[in-house]
Amino acid sequence: MSENPKVYLPMSADIIHPGHINIIKEAAKYGDVVVGLFTDEAIASYKRVPYMPYEQRKIVVENIKGVTEVIPQYTKDYEDNLRLLKPKYMVHGTDWRTGPLAAVRQKAIDIMAEWGGEVIEPEYTQGVSSSLIQQKIKERG
Repeated sequence: MSENPKVYLPMSADIIHPGHINIIKEAAKYGDVVVGLFTDEAIASYKRVPYMPYEQRKIVVENIKGVTEVIPQYTKDYEDNLRLLKPKYMVHGTDWRTGPLAAVRQKAIDIMAEWGGEVIEPEYTQGVSSSLIQQKIKERG
């Protein structure tokens, strides 16, 4: 890693779409992007079992321009990785303001504040999501 600020970006990245690319590009503006890639178990705890196993998703994400490093995100709670990395920034789309990650959001903001870190919330890319893609696949199947 360089001397650039560390930027933590959690994601599932099961079905890669333009929203993932947009948020990685946005995160890269702030420093070196460390993707906290949700493990299969972590995704299954609040969604469905991913289509691609962790190791395959990791290979894909590691090869996206703007990603410096990929580490496992073992739970939907970001505390362990935030305390491990102590990033200057954490980037997460606005989609976590409601739904299964809303409580996690406030905890992440509070933890980041302990060392003066900042949570950046770029606008969620509208009209595209893994869930929408999954729905279209089912409809066509």
